[in-house]
Amino acid sequence: MKAITLLGSTGSIGTQTLDIVSQHPDKFRLVGLAAGRNVEMLAQQVRQFRPEIVAICDEDKLPELKAAIADLDPQPILLAGDAGIIEVARYGDSEAVVTGIVGCAGLLPTIAAIEAGKDIALANKETLIAGGPVVNPLVEKHGVKLLPADSEHSAIFQCLQGVPKGGLKKIILTASGGAFRDWPVEKLAEAKVSDALKHPNWSMGRKITIDSATLMNKGLEVIEAHYLFGADYDDIEIVIHPQSIIHSLIELQDTSVLAQLGWPDMRLPLLYAMSWPERIYTDWERLDLVKAGSLTFREPDHKKYPCMQLAYAAGRAGGSMPAVLNAANEQAVALFLDEKIGFLDIPRCIEWVCDRHRTDHQQNPSLDDILAADQWARQEVLAVSKLVSQNQPIIAQVASRL
Repeated sequence: MKAITLLGSTGSIGTQTLDIVSQHPDKFRLVGLAAGRNVEMLAQQVRQFRPEIVAICDEDKLPELKAAIADLDPQPILLAGDAGIIEVARYGDSEAVVTGIVGCAGLLPTIAAIEAGKDIALANKETLIAGGPVVNPLVEKHGVKLLPADSEHSAIFQCLQGVPKGGLKKIILTASGGAFRDWPVEKLAEAKVSDALKHPNWSMGRKITIDSATLMNKGLEVIEAHYLFGADYDDIEIVIHPQSIIHSLIELQDTSVLAQLGWPDMRLPLLYAMSWPERIYTDWERLDLVKAGSLTFREPDHKKYPCMQLAYAAGRAGGSMPAVLNAANEQAVALFLDEKIGFLDIPRCIEWVCDRHRTDHQQNPSLDDILAADQWARQEVLAVSKLVSQNQPIIAQVASRL
């Protein structure tokens, strides 16, 4: 039985992870839980899984959480705030930590878990995108495993099992195309939040669903694939695959192409990251290729999805630039979800901030440098969003200069 800790337990990744734990009580034991501010759901999870330690990020919610589980015996250790989340990440005898916290907020807890010698089931892509220059050396130093738990990178990881060193030629990331894959580019200026949240294939959180609509999620995955698998950016491609049956592919040196297929279900990559190198039986619906029908592919439209080029440019710049890209995207998406900027303003704000960072770009940043760049980028987006909202011109087409 593997002891695990779950960060981000009330989000989409967290609830699906707990679904796996509940289906396989003989395989997994839950040591710790951490969540944001959903007291009711977190209290239900604590009652069902009886973890040893629990943290809620919103410190004002701690008294409510204590009251909600006051009758439990024994009581778990209850903590709050960012420090509490970090303590849960490093706590006890858990062998692996599933990192389901959205955004750069997951970086410090993941580092704490690595330093405590715990393997990471990585569902938080920002950990490597922003923190890759720091995280990868720590993984090597502490001898832990970094196992991808998102659909695309899990597919690549699965395909690589048994491939000899030097056998990989290219990585091919598949993208659904998001909510606007069938919209003409001219119509995107009219896109509303409700439109962008209508993902055709996946059920995900609001932020990642917007990233899918801009295809920034795929650009971020390119950077993550670079850090996970050591592939050059010229050897990582994106292809639109509307059916989301092929979750990604690899091309080998002899031109053979390997793919991992399955119904759109995040539980499969989560289960593999949690159980690797084992394969655990499930009674989930089998993939029926006849039922799946035709599988189609097309090249992504860079005019419709400018965020992809911004991500490639930031990745090639390296150092602190991906952290700035990631933070700018998080802040711009939050503003769009609050209806303070338009959909097309998301890439405009990101482009502006990345261009501004060129003068302060650091090629070998420390953790403090990365955190400082993250905070700076968020403030810059807030500043430039005011110009956007006033329809004032900002820099355009600067990705090639990053």
